Amino acid sequence: MLNLNDTIKVLLNRVSLRKYDEKHITQEELNLIIDCAIRAPTAGNNMLYSIIMIKDKSTKEKLAISCDNQPFIKDADIIMVFLADVKKLYDYFEICNVKEFCDKFGITYVKPNFQMLYLALNDALIAAQNAVIAAESLGIGSCYIGDIAERFEYHRQLLSLPENVFIATMLCFGYYPENYEKKLRPRFDKKYIVHNERYNIVKSAELKKMYEIYEKRFNENMTVKTENASNGAKENLKFSNYGQMLYTNKFASDFAIEMERSLKEMLKNWG
Repeated sequence: MLNLNDTIKVLLNRVSLRKYDEKHITQEELNLIIDCAIRAPTAGNNMLYSIIMIKDKSTKEKLAISCDNQPFIKDADIIMVFLADVKKLYDYFEICNVKEFCDKFGITYVKPNFQMLYLALNDALIAAQNAVIAAESLGIGSCYIGDIAERFEYHRQLLSLPENVFIATMLCFGYYPENYEKKLRPRFDKKYIVHNERYNIVKSAELKKMYEIYEKRFNENMTVKTENASNGAKENLKFSNYGQMLYTNKFASDFAIEMERSLKEMLKNWG
């Protein structure tokens, strides 16, 4: 049997942390986390991303509200917003007279498009995960905040985001509280995730087994209030299975609708 080295142990035991100790992350630790993020794989070694570091208390409080009212965000010691960023690349093209060069030799000069965004998003998210694992190895916890994709107009102004910059994700960092007990959340069995050679559709019976880890905890008495009803009014919905609750809470919710709208707004100057 393989021995579990420290890196593997960190990966297998990492959890999302939403409660933080008052101990501050030192500048030396922060520099190391950033150095590890920057060593992440990047398409063509172009590093099509930027990181906004947030320590200001008032900004953290604003983000706690704008990111779907999650109070723990303001308690994080440091917040990092990872951006898919091709602005720097195109600013460099401008000082290199790339457009004039293309015009001279009949080469098509394209504005930032979806393939560039795809690469930049990959760059940003891979760097973010490097930062997460580096921090975890130092005893510093983290939590991804997908809700930063909501309210794009507000976040664009708050963070002074120019065109050709796309919000990839946000991370909260802070030390684990003393005597914090990690509780690993269940994951799907690897047989449902790993496909050999080609994609294999998971059949209905197997899907039921796949979701058993969640369905076992489902309570048929669970209800949720939603404004996303045909009459536009808040209603108490009663679910007969986990799938109905999952869809309603995650994909038909008010925050999901806002995220869809916001992402469409972010995409307007791409492609």
